[in-house]
Amino acid sequence: MKRKKDARGSKTEVKIPSLGLCLCAARHKPMIYEKCSAGMRGNMKHLLKNRVVLGLACIIVSLVVCFGLTPLFNDAVAATTTIVRVNTTIQQGEQITARMVTTVEVGGYNLPANILCRMEDVVGKYAAADFSKGDYILADKLSDTPPLKNAYLGRLDGTNRAISVTIQSFAAGLSGKLGQGDIISLIAGNVGDFRETVIPPELQYVEVLATTVSDGTDSGEQEEEKEELPSTVTVLVAPEQARLLVELEQGGNLHVALVCRGGDKNAKSFLEEQARILEELYPEEPPEEEGEDKEQENNKDGETGKDLQGAGKKK
Repeated sequence: MKRKKDARGSKTEVKIPSLGLCLCAARHKPMIYEKCSAGMRGNMKHLLKNRVVLGLACIIVSLVVCFGLTPLFNDAVAATTTIVRVNTTIQQGEQITARMVTTVEVGGYNLPANILCRMEDVVGKYAAADFSKGDYILADKLSDTPPLKNAYLGRLDGTNRAISVTIQSFAAGLSGKLGQGDIISLIAGNVGDFRETVIPPELQYVEVLATTVSDGTDSGEQEEEKEELPSTVTVLVAPEQARLLVELEQGGNLHVALVCRGGDKNAKSFLEEQARILEELYPEEPPEEEGEDKEQENNKDGETGKDLQGAGKKK
């Protein structure tokens, strides 16, 4: 409510209802003032009614949250479940036994849906990944069948070859430090009539698939008590590289030089560079056109026909 004076000095009251503007002059008749007051009281009652409804709604929502949702949430957090947990380190490919795992009770809130809870679902299965002590076991980390031996050979798709070369000495095989995925250069000694030492361009960058000891076991699969230095290194090469390696293997003077580790970000770029070199050294021959083949066949047929005709005349 505001009081203002008009030009004649009379006091004027300005009252603002809910949506309208009501002006009541002090000099007007009492009946007009009463009507304005009645309208204001009606609007205030309507406003109060709305506030009551709004307040009741807030109270109801609060009660639902406090006595309905909150207990459900607390029950979910407090609920426990039994799961299978690893007791000791398990290597990928190992068959899991009862002594390797145990069951423990943990809070059930926010656990993965595929976590295993029963011993019978774990014991006898094969580890599809490495496990550390205290790890939980997920269903997709187990396998019903043992992993394939030499799984890296599954990369062969007919375009490349896997070939092994002999490591003639401890130093020639990088002192036993080669690992799967490493990029190496193969150096050949005593090559040609001048018995030169060269790095053939075909063998500048090749990928190591495995190193193998004399009994055929890959280096990474040996038992700690029986560790032995590798006797051969198996590499992934193109057919042209494989033929060259066989020739150099006969000379018996191959030496390995490490270019970069397999996990290095540059490993892929080295293999791409080697592929480019092979394309330059062994360009693909363009396929012969069908028209030329047919023409050659027709010429041969014509010559054969002439020969037969000549032989008939001689007779």
